[in-house]
Amino acid sequence: MNDDLAHLATRIDRTNELLERMLAEVAKTPSTHAIFVDAGYLYAAAGRLIAGTEDRRAFDVDAEGLIDALIDRARTVFADSRLLRVYWYDGARRRIHTAEQQSIAELPDVKVRLGNLNANNQQKGVDSLIRTDLESLARHRAISDAALLGGDEDLVSAVEAAQGYGARVHLWGIEAPEGRNQAEPLLWEVDSQRTLDLEFFKPYVSRRTAAYEAGAGARPSRDDVRFVGAQIAAKWLASRGRDALVELLPGHPYLPGSVDQDLLVEAEGLLQYSLRGQADLRRALRDGFWDHLQAQY
Repeated sequence: MNDDLAHLATRIDRTNELLERMLAEVAKTPSTHAIFVDAGYLYAAAGRLIAGTEDRRAFDVDAEGLIDALIDRARTVFADSRLLRVYWYDGARRRIHTAEQQSIAELPDVKVRLGNLNANNQQKGVDSLIRTDLESLARHRAISDAALLGGDEDLVSAVEAAQGYGARVHLWGIEAPEGRNQAEPLLWEVDSQRTLDLEFFKPYVSRRTAAYEAGAGARPSRDDVRFVGAQIAAKWLASRGRDALVELLPGHPYLPGSVDQDLLVEAEGLLQYSLRGQADLRRALRDGFWDHLQAQY
């Protein structure tokens, strides 16, 4: 009898040791999050909030700046987690990228998924793409948290599929001028809700005007914009100091939303030219800013 008890105690000790090792490994594995953006919802809701219309022809969206701002916000929300990537879902005729969608697809850590766009400019197949990605990433334990920017009730099944594999789904919405712009069943299913307000979108969504379309002058070259970015970086470093630089560098190639917005505003003032909605020039501006800072480190 004593031998049996001793054997049982030994087995329990071994089991406890295995559990402790497993928990230690889990503790060392960083959490991972991904951001899922239904561009149809984003453009419609942000357009109505800023320009009073869902018609994309009536406003411009700095998609690159907005994606960086979403990444920055997620970094704050999921403080102990790393970003897997941003998934950007949009519609296109015959699933052929537009120039804007192509520029978004070229951004680091961004994956563009395209559904069809019908004759009425309505997206088709986007919800199923979101579900496929959410479910697959959750099933393979590639993500622990998903930030979902959308509002369609059809996304409920995507949320349930991801949650079934242990992932937590956090719904991000856009402030509505009146009422709601997200389906209640979707709000009920998610693990948390967060609303991005007018102030969040103001730097990245602007009403299109005749003056803007004409431009304030000749379009600057990428080299000109890159040089201005370096100028602003030198000024920023002189005023903030090396401690601020050390804090900023780990976020490369992304800039905190406040720094990015200050960079944009100052550059437009120096260039006397609007960079809103011009992804290639915005990228050149950030490249110049980062190049100078990294050269000083």
